[in-house]
Amino acid sequence: MTLQTVNEEQYRTNINSPGVSVVEFGAVWCPPCKHLQPILENLADEYGASVSFAKIDVDECPEIAEEQAIMSMPTVIVYRDGQPVDKLVGLRPKAAYKTVIDRTLQG
Repeated sequence: MTLQTVNEEQYRTNINSPGVSVVEFGAVWCPPCKHLQPILENLADEYGASVSFAKIDVDECPEIAEEQAIMSMPTVIVYRDGQPVDKLVGLRPKAAYKTVIDRTLQG
């Protein structure tokens, strides 16, 4: 599965849907963001339909980046039912993202 880059409208629809959503905030020119993409794609395959995955290009959607206080890239925010639950700033190992997603699914 490929991570889909979404626009502002798709982002709002995605995070306001019931359930868990994982959104990566990055840019095409960001090297750590490029390293993160296969990790998130792998997690998207693992979780299937139980978790929604998307990415936002902060250059294309600066309003959302400002609204979510994105100061560094990549930043991954995990939402449950439209509310941010956790924020991971910088490139992390796959296990860090999995831990946060699992905790969010259980909670």
